[in-house]
Amino acid sequence: MSEAIVERFECAPGLRLQAHEKIAEIQHANLMRRLDRVEEMMERLEKRLWLTVYGIVAMILAEALQSVLVAVP
Repeated sequence: MSEAIVERFECAPGLRLQAHEKIAEIQHANLMRRLDRVEEMMERLEKRLWLTVYGIVAMILAEALQSVLVAVP
C-alpha cells in the first residue's frame, strides 16, 4: 500500500472535547479581563485614598499653624 493521505474523521467525543477546550479558553479570557478591570479600579481607589489622607493631614497642619499664629502676638 503506497502512502495514502489519511483523513482524520471527527467523532462526537473529539468534537465535545474541542468545544470544552474552546469554552475554557473563552472563560479564561473573560476572567483575565475582569481581573484587569478590578486591578484598575483598586489602583484608582488607592489614589483617592491617598489624596484623602494627604488632604486631612494638610487640614490638620493648617489648623495647627493657624492656632500658633493666633497665639503668637
